[in-house]
Amino acid sequence: MNSSLFIAWRYVWSKSSQNVINIINWMSILVLILGGASLMIVLAGFSGLRTFSMSFSNFFDPDLKVLPIAGKTFTISSKEEESLVQSGIIAHYSKILEDRVFLNSQGKNYIAYIKGVDENYPKVNAVDSILVLSPNDWLLDDDYVVVGNTIAETLNLGLFTSTTPLQIIFPKAGKGSITSSSTPYREETVLLSDYYQVTEDLDSKYVFATLNLSQRLLGLTKNEISAIEIKLNKDISPEKGKKILNNILGKNFVIKNRMELNEDLYKMFQTENLATYLIFTLVLIVALFNLVGAIIMMILDKNKNLYTLFALGMSEREIRSIFLLQGTIVSFLGAIFGVALGLGIAWLQRVYPMLYINPNAIVPIAYPIEIHFSEVILVFFTILVLGFIASFIGANKAKINH
Repeated sequence: MNSSLFIAWRYVWSKSSQNVINIINWMSILVLILGGASLMIVLAGFSGLRTFSMSFSNFFDPDLKVLPIAGKTFTISSKEEESLVQSGIIAHYSKILEDRVFLNSQGKNYIAYIKGVDENYPKVNAVDSILVLSPNDWLLDDDYVVVGNTIAETLNLGLFTSTTPLQIIFPKAGKGSITSSSTPYREETVLLSDYYQVTEDLDSKYVFATLNLSQRLLGLTKNEISAIEIKLNKDISPEKGKKILNNILGKNFVIKNRMELNEDLYKMFQTENLATYLIFTLVLIVALFNLVGAIIMMILDKNKNLYTLFALGMSEREIRSIFLLQGTIVSFLGAIFGVALGLGIAWLQRVYPMLYINPNAIVPIAYPIEIHFSEVILVFFTILVLGFIASFIGANKAKINH
């Protein structure tokens, strides 16, 4: 084995008398390096894009969210609230009431979600930082609400002005005859104190109001809510927090972390990431035909040497192992330098951005790059395993005619 490894190492670096074989050998290494670097860069780019996209949901999605296992609302008692506080894992929590509502202003209509929150909500989610007018504070009471930028523009809502009042309408539940003194809906008329701006999708979604106003609009009692949003202490992981809260609250509730709240988005990124990996792996497989060809060409070039090795007592299996090891060494070098090149380019993008998501913006955002150790290992072993298979195919062409 040691002699086979020594000869294989010599074959990797030795020059052939035929220049075309030298070119093919170096091309096989170069293709592996470029293929590995490309796969590393793409995976790092997708990881960065996933984190970047998921970061926008951090403004509205807490560490953990408690939801009823059945129905849209539930009632929380003071005893249950006390148990949450005494659990020792919660930094802050906020009671939430959320439902779809109809908005109207000066004949313009819009459908959105009202999100009734209590005074602790800014402590749970960093929503204050996305307010346009007053980024450090927000005004919510029975007369004022905060809406997304898209809603404000669509309804042409002005700030702190009664000339553009906002009607929030919610249909009453149940069936029955409607008399002249009753309406099939409840409504609240409020003014706009501020608007938030994150992404087009989120900017068109929410109307923030007080919990009291939302309960009155939806016809619910003071203790009825649709969720509890929780910010955990820094030393508590979401997994540990879920386990403790499940023991406290029982089986009538479902507890979701931030990833589970954005399950569809997360699955989409996972699927795209897998598809990209498979596509680039297929490119690597095609590129590795160069390695198979390089090994076969080397076998033909070293044909006389093979007879000499056979005459000295080497078996055909040992001779094949020389070329198998040669191809594996080439694959190993390609994996090392390919991953290193990919990491180097990824690092340059992070430190000295070359690509931007929107280069024409006032403050351009660099294309996000995120490097995970697991992806480095994945790329390295992908190249190594595929290279070994290609080497095995090429090495089997080594035969000695007796």
